[in-house]
Order: sequence, then structure tokens, then C-alpha cells
Amino acid sequence: MTTFWIFIALVMLISLTLIWIPHFRQQKLLRTEEAGVRKQTNLELFNERLATLEKELHEELLDQAEFDALKKELEISLLQDIKQASDDSLVNQIKPKSILWPSVMSVCLIAISGYLYQHLGAFENIGNTQAANPHAGMDTAQIMAQRVQMMEAQVQAEPENSQAWFSLGHAYISANQFDKAVAAFDKVIDLVGKHAELIGPKATALYYKAGQQMTPQVQALIDESLALDPQDPSTLLLVGMDAFFTAKYQKAINSWQTILDSNRPDVDRAALMNAIETANLRIQAETSGMPNDDVHKQAKVTSKSVSIAISISPELAAKAGPDDTIFVFARATEGPKVPLAATKVSAKSLPVTVTLDDSTGMGGDVKLSQTASVEVIAVLSKHGNIKPQAGDIQGKISKVNVGETANLVLDTQVQ
Repeated sequence: MTTFWIFIALVMLISLTLIWIPHFRQQKLLRTEEAGVRKQTNLELFNERLATLEKELHEELLDQAEFDALKKELEISLLQDIKQASDDSLVNQIKPKSILWPSVMSVCLIAISGYLYQHLGAFENIGNTQAANPHAGMDTAQIMAQRVQMMEAQVQAEPENSQAWFSLGHAYISANQFDKAVAAFDKVIDLVGKHAELIGPKATALYYKAGQQMTPQVQALIDESLALDPQDPSTLLLVGMDAFFTAKYQKAINSWQTILDSNRPDVDRAALMNAIETANLRIQAETSGMPNDDVHKQAKVTSKSVSIAISISPELAAKAGPDDTIFVFARATEGPKVPLAATKVSAKSLPVTVTLDDSTGMGGDVKLSQTASVEVIAVLSKHGNIKPQAGDIQGKISKVNVGETANLVLDTQVQ
């Protein structure tokens, strides 16, 4: 805030100077000196503004067309200011004006500035908004696209930078560009050799590309990665996630517990412990017959969640069998359509309420608790596959705010 008041004082000082200097430069000598000073000041301001534009162009805040247009405006402004200074220097017979006029202007300037700031000023709000959201005005998809473009530019400038390629691969996964992600991880492998921490993310990209199916190619990569490092977090997260979705809860627990036991500092231990607890509750539900919605109610949720009450339309109720499985997943309403959280329940428990949160997360860079709203899709599968197939029944909620509850009706049969 002190900086702000210093800035206000400088603006006022400059404004008053602009009022009073013309009054005193009526004399020939002062006018001549002022012309030189003004010319030098204009040149300095021009150079400073041009340097600022070049910096913004370098940082890709401006494109070339915008830079050229703004530079041209600066040049025109400089020529006009220089011409004005020359014209002033030619006028040397004007009698000095009364001191009353600049005095009145100064008083008016101070009074109007104080009034406008008091009634219209919103410096604190503007400052806080810009500090909290440097991407103001951009949606998630635009932010992600900008991030990918910046990373692509970096690897073009530094094609041997393995870390840049690795980060780009993860960005491609978040942007749903799985083929490019695989290519990026292959590039890293070419640069530094095969390592588990590179093979695991590649397997994850192929897993998402296959519609979250454990294909022979994905399994081969998992086996190769674990042979190099049995405790690789990225690979074990993928193994645990797939095991959880296929109701192999003990296998999921074992995978996630292995990550915790490795004591690696770069893992989210709280999320892993929540996931293990949820899997344990699922095991208890299977052995004791506890409904899955009660399981979710007992789970210790430490982050934002959405609760979805799932039912089936009367017209399609007869087509749902007790052996069918309902897959439920949430994805962000904006940006990449990668699932943020998912779970499954038995169709025989309908109607049922499920809770999606970070403990049912998909292990990606973005968590459900980090989004404002999500799209929720439920598929009653007769084939045990999360991807809808002919004969399956599905329902959808286009938007539900994180932290709220909603009703979802299975009302559409896949043809």
C-alpha cells in the first residue's frame, strides 16, 4: 500500500508540474531550455516504452503484429511531441499569464482526484485480483493450451533438455493429447535411457488412450518399469487405480502402500492414505454387505467432494440386472476431459448415493478439489467396461459445483 501512495504522489507531482511549467516558461530563456529538456524527456520515455514493448514481445505477451502497431504509435507520438516543442520555442513574444490560472487548475486537480479515488477507486480489489489470478479472463482450456505452447517452444529451443520433454509429456496427458505424450516420453528415453520413472508415465498415457483399459501393451510397460524399480510411484499409482476400478481392492492397497513405504518425498501421502482407507472400506462392505453409500459416508474426506444420488428411470428399470455394474466418474467442465475422480457400485444397490473426492482421484496433475465445477457421467454397464457399449444405460449431469449434491438419472440406453 505504501508503494501505491508513493505512486499517487508522483502522479500528482507530475500533474502539477505540467500545470506550472508552461506558466513559467513564458520567458524566452526558460522556453528555450524547456524545449531541450522536453525533447530529451520525450526521447527517454520513448526508449523506455519501446524497451517495455520489446520485453513483452520476448515474453510472448504480445505478438509481432501488436508490437509493430504499438511501436508505430510511439514513433508518431514522439514526432508530434518534438514538433510541439519546436513550435513552442518559436513563440517568444507571449506575455506571462497571471498566476491565478495555474493556481485554480492545481486546486481543481487535487479536489477532483481525491473525489474520484474516494468514490470510484478500487485499487485493493484490482491488486488482489491480479495477484490471485494472473490468468484472469482465461478458461482452463486456454490456460492449458498456453502452458503446452510454452513447453513446446522450450523444447524447440532446447531439444536436448530431457526435463523439458518430461514436463511436456505430462502436460500432453492433461491436455488429452496421449499420442504426443507417448512421443515426448520416448524422446526422454532416447536422451537419458530407460528408467522406471519414464516408462510409468508412458504406460499411463497409453492407458488413458485405450479408454482406461489394461491392454497387453500397457501391462508390458508396467512389468518393464517394475522390473527396473519395484517402488516407482507413477507405475504403482497406475496399477492401484486400475485395480480399484476392477474391484481388486487388496491389490490396489498393496500398490499404494508400497509407495508410502518407499518414503519418497515427492508423493501426496495424504491422498494415498485416503485412497487406502476407501479401499479398505470397500473390502469391509463386500464382506459385511454394507451399502457402498454408507462406505462413503464413513470415509474421512479431507477435501472438497460431490455427492451424487443415482437412480434409474422407470422406463429402463426392468433392463437393469443385479450383476450389472455402475461406473461413475467426474471430469472438469472446462479444459481437458480427463476424469478427475471415479468409482463404481453394483446395480443391485440402486438407488444409491456415491461421493467423489480426491480419495477416488485418477492420479493426474489436476484434482477434483482444485476445480470449481464438474461434469458427472454414470454408466450402467452390462459388460464390465467403463466405456459405454450397446445395451448399456447411462446418465449425465452437465454441471455440479464441487461441494454440492446432485441427482443423476440413468435415462439413456446406448444404441
